[in-house]
Amino acid sequence: MPHKIIFMGTPQFSVLPLEVLASSPYKISQVYTQPPKASNRGHKFNSSPIQKSAENLNLIIRRPDSLNSSKELEFFKELSPDIVVVVAYGQMIPKGFLSIPKKGFINIHASLLPRWRGAAPIQRSIMNLDKETGISIMKIEEKLDTGPVMKKIKIGISSSDTSEEISKKLSKISSEHIIQALEEIFDNKAKFIEQDHALVTYAKKIKKGEGKIDWEEKAENIIGKINGLNPDPGAWFEYKKTRYKIWQASILEKKGTAGTIIDNNFTIACKDKSIKIKEIQREGKKKLLLKDFLLGMNSNVGDLVE
Repeated sequence: MPHKIIFMGTPQFSVLPLEVLASSPYKISQVYTQPPKASNRGHKFNSSPIQKSAENLNLIIRRPDSLNSSKELEFFKELSPDIVVVVAYGQMIPKGFLSIPKKGFINIHASLLPRWRGAAPIQRSIMNLDKETGISIMKIEEKLDTGPVMKKIKIGISSSDTSEEISKKLSKISSEHIIQALEEIFDNKAKFIEQDHALVTYAKKIKKGEGKIDWEEKAENIIGKINGLNPDPGAWFEYKKTRYKIWQASILEKKGTAGTIIDNNFTIACKDKSIKIKEIQREGKKKLLLKDFLLGMNSNVGDLVE
């Protein structure tokens, strides 16, 4: 008889692991995901990537607003899962749920724990200029991302990697290791090692206001912000009372007064060096390569951006 698995996930990051599990001998008895959310313009509600994937796979879907109710707890007990696989679900698992699955809750977290516990590990690792990241396959405990870890897989972070690119890489790695991890757990061969809690760092949820570029920072920190917040919410500045989002940029050795345009290519000076923009988007417009952007841009060397 196949083991009964519940899968919990929400964003695109979770889709590949779900698809791999669905094609394995394991039985996914239920998929939990976050309920549809209003689009940015508020005109319609969008289902999560996991809901769309689960529908395509003909899996049973549950979308509670919250797990913190006796109704949800009783429903979960009736499912009687052998194990629950969590991949970026987006809700804390209440204590009452944790003891129900025979093999507990297993989480795939997008960092090398105990580094970057929390909601935004990929963005924070890039913004912090980390040279490596990875995934941790761990047991879920009552507190956030504190459980023992059975497996870590590392990858490098280059100076041009965006959060979207790293997310895709880590999602693929997660999908490649989830079946083996489950086999080790069900065969009682998995070894879970306690985290070194003295080395903890926290990846707080990204706030939109964090996207504003401070040109008094070093160029490498600004590049980290641009890459870490790509695609959402994006790193931005204001020029002539209009907001511009930078999608791609690189560092130049040119120097100037921080926050000023220092050449005809819209290069902007930072604290130490300068930022060469490669791809940019004016508020309300589509993103453009720099050469196309400059065709319609009326800017002057020496102008200040904010």
